Amino acid sequence: MAVTVLGLGEMGSALAGAFLDGGQRTTVWNRSPGKADALVAKGAVGAASAEEAVAGSELVVVNVKGNDAARSILASAGSLAGRVVVNLTDGTSSEARELASWVAERGAAYVHGQIMTIAPAIGHPDSVVFYGGDEAAYRHHDEVLSLLAGRGSFLGDDAGAPALFGMAMNGTMWGTLNGFLHAAALLSSQGVEVKRFVEEASASLTGLLGYLPSLAEEVDRGEYAVPFGALKHHLPAAEDLVRESRERGIDVEFPSYTLEMLRAVVEAGHGDDSYSRVVERFRSGPAAS
Repeated sequence: MAVTVLGLGEMGSALAGAFLDGGQRTTVWNRSPGKADALVAKGAVGAASAEEAVAGSELVVVNVKGNDAARSILASAGSLAGRVVVNLTDGTSSEARELASWVAERGAAYVHGQIMTIAPAIGHPDSVVFYGGDEAAYRHHDEVLSLLAGRGSFLGDDAGAPALFGMAMNGTMWGTLNGFLHAAALLSSQGVEVKRFVEEASASLTGLLGYLPSLAEEVDRGEYAVPFGALKHHLPAAEDLVRESRERGIDVEFPSYTLEMLRAVVEAGHGDDSYSRVVERFRSGPAAS
């Protein structure tokens, strides 16, 4: 099957390389010249324009910097009728939905994808890409798209869902990493090797990840009362973390944010609820009760 890749930055080049490695006839194009040379040497067909590139394949994969750029390139590519556009460009869920409508108006099917890995891991069995949009188009090309990630996950007909899932994953990742690195700074201030902490606390850290499904169920049900583990019991520990950090000259903004949020939820009368009650604070902002 023929596939076109528009955009040959680090990620776009990795995508095109994976298609080539999988035996697909691959046409490539990039706005700035020269980016296609290595891929052409590997067997790709270099197109002189976006229009020529799109004309070469039914399946058109886009990976550029921002959805405005993606739309601009597609607009310059002539007719999209009968094509399947798989947009793997980062952006918001609303941008993905708007682009899906724009592409559909031009007679093409649209699938949005959110890549959840770095460029060198494209094609790895454990890499993940979330997809959403035109399901028939996705199913028709899923064998080719499977060359990009071992775990392609189709989320439904909402083209914005992959971006939203990606945002949720990134938020979870950054919250976890920031918490860990704050802890690392705290430990290092005492001369403690962070590796030793990870080794000694491995069971607790594993248990923390195992706690997420329970939190998810409570949030989905909107039921936060629990027989044990009340949120109010987190307050003293949060206060201690802020004081310890301050005494050691470690930045206190991260733990202070958590402390003030917990105080607000407890003062609003939810101290006996599960920690999952905090989701309401995030939903409503600082004025939430």
